Amino acid sequence: MLPAPLWVLALVAGLCVGSFLNVVVHRLPRMLELRWKDDCFALANPDAPLPERPVYNLAVPRSACPHCGHRIRWYENIPLASWLALRGRCSGCKAPISARYPLVEAATGVLTVLVVAQVGIGWETLWALLLTWSLIALTLIDYDTTLLPDDITLPLLWLGLLVAIPAGGVSLEDAVIGGAAGYLSLWLVYHAFRLATGKEGMGYGDFKLLAALGAWLGWQKLALVIVLSSGVGAVVGIALILLAGRDRARPIPFGPFLATAGFLAFLWGDALLAGPLRLFNFT
Repeated sequence: MLPAPLWVLALVAGLCVGSFLNVVVHRLPRMLELRWKDDCFALANPDAPLPERPVYNLAVPRSACPHCGHRIRWYENIPLASWLALRGRCSGCKAPISARYPLVEAATGVLTVLVVAQVGIGWETLWALLLTWSLIALTLIDYDTTLLPDDITLPLLWLGLLVAIPAGGVSLEDAVIGGAAGYLSLWLVYHAFRLATGKEGMGYGDFKLLAALGAWLGWQKLALVIVLSSGVGAVVGIALILLAGRDRARPIPFGPFLATAGFLAFLWGDALLAGPLRLFNFT
């Protein structure tokens, strides 16, 4: 059992990271869009300099109210507490501030505490938290934009392979096979679906995310991730169509389901696999 100060430290760290993830989720897709526009301009105008535009990244410009432009002061940016103190409204124009911001902060704080409780304290805790925080960011970005940025999925894949080198959990061999199998499995499903229907059923970002999860979890847990994500995705999709009247032709991002299944498999994969085995007397 960890001492109380460590629980508090984990919660505070998670809240602060959650605040940063809100920035990443909002700005990274826009940064990618600006990068793509520059690439298109360079292809169309190879001899012309790129058009100048204000600096826009994860640090610049400072956060501001989208309604009135009020610059967010440091004491208005304290995770969870500031939103509650402001009663969910901008201090400048009183426009409502989305409740999603404190919810992301709170969820990240709770998941951080959960990871620390399950993994304990050590280097493996840092890697587990980096995986968890990355999955949160990917879930929200894919939900908003149907994009799973290479800026997160590819570093996550390489980090999973590097973490496997000391062989403290997943062996390097299992991580390499898991990464390759994760990518190829969805790649094959994608092309089989496209040949059968003439439509694209998912994006390449899903391949890369499952490859990253395969590197972190090893090939042995990939089937669990696919079953969990497909099952939950099917239930949610049917519920959205029947209960919320969602258009059947409107695609549902698969990344959030992959990320959720990967997180569950990372923390409780062995128990989830052992349950069915015991049920059918395979162990």
